[in-house]
Amino acid sequence: MSTPEPPTPPAPSEEFTPPVIEAAAPTDANALRGHHFKRLMGMQRTWWLIGVPAVVIGAFLVTTSLVVGLIVALAVVAVGIGVVFAIADSKAADDFFHVYAENRGLELGDKTRLPAATPLLRKGDDQYAKRTLTGEIAPGCAGLLAMYTYEEQTTDSNGNRQTSYHEYTLGMSEVPECVDEVPELYCQKRSGLRSLERFEDVFRRSKRRVTLESEALGDRYEIFVRKDQDDVWLRRLFSPSFIVWLTESAPEKFAFELVGGSLVAYVPKHREDAADLDAVAAATGAVAKRLREKSADSDS
Repeated sequence: MSTPEPPTPPAPSEEFTPPVIEAAAPTDANALRGHHFKRLMGMQRTWWLIGVPAVVIGAFLVTTSLVVGLIVALAVVAVGIGVVFAIADSKAADDFFHVYAENRGLELGDKTRLPAATPLLRKGDDQYAKRTLTGEIAPGCAGLLAMYTYEEQTTDSNGNRQTSYHEYTLGMSEVPECVDEVPELYCQKRSGLRSLERFEDVFRRSKRRVTLESEALGDRYEIFVRKDQDDVWLRRLFSPSFIVWLTESAPEKFAFELVGGSLVAYVPKHREDAADLDAVAAATGAVAKRLREKSADSDS
């Protein structure tokens, strides 16, 4: 009597490979600040740099007053910890921008000057970009994002000089196709009283105000062009869909300037988080795309 053969085991299923879970990229410039602060405060060198000056200064002052010595020593420690926090904050911002640039295929640049292409880039006594991100900032839109600042110097009644810092996050792109049709265009965030507009416009020499048939657009923006600008082309540029985008989808406090084919789109303050940077980049791309589309229509 033959021995029955053991049943053939089922073919092994395809080997399961667990997914590789990557660490989440920092979403803003503060995401890794706590990590860097904890790391720096855990270093022996940090406490040597903080503790030695505190002990030396405190010991010297103790000879005069114990209370004063202790207070000053604690103050030195507090200042040292504050410096460490500032270093951690800077390192966290560096990490965020490096990751953001790498993930979006952009080139990260350090502090630099931008070409003075539009009025915003010529304002103040000094102008510079703290960081730049260069490349295709939106689909089909080559340009750069920048943490831009201009400084204004003033002198008070006592002769003391003061500096005011005006910060913006901006996108830049070149749109040379539209130069002939729209040499200058300024779409600014509305400010001031409407009752004073006619009075203000009297003093405008090279620009004039444009009023379009959209109450929502007029509530949010003031639009100016060069005095010889073609109104028909401009009204076609601001199509109903473009107006809806400007009033409902553009970033809060968004504005743009176009001079000689150089487009600068911006929002106030340095936006150091991925969502806001993406929004500025997308908005710059949207305006550039609309300008190219309308310029192409004019050529056909």
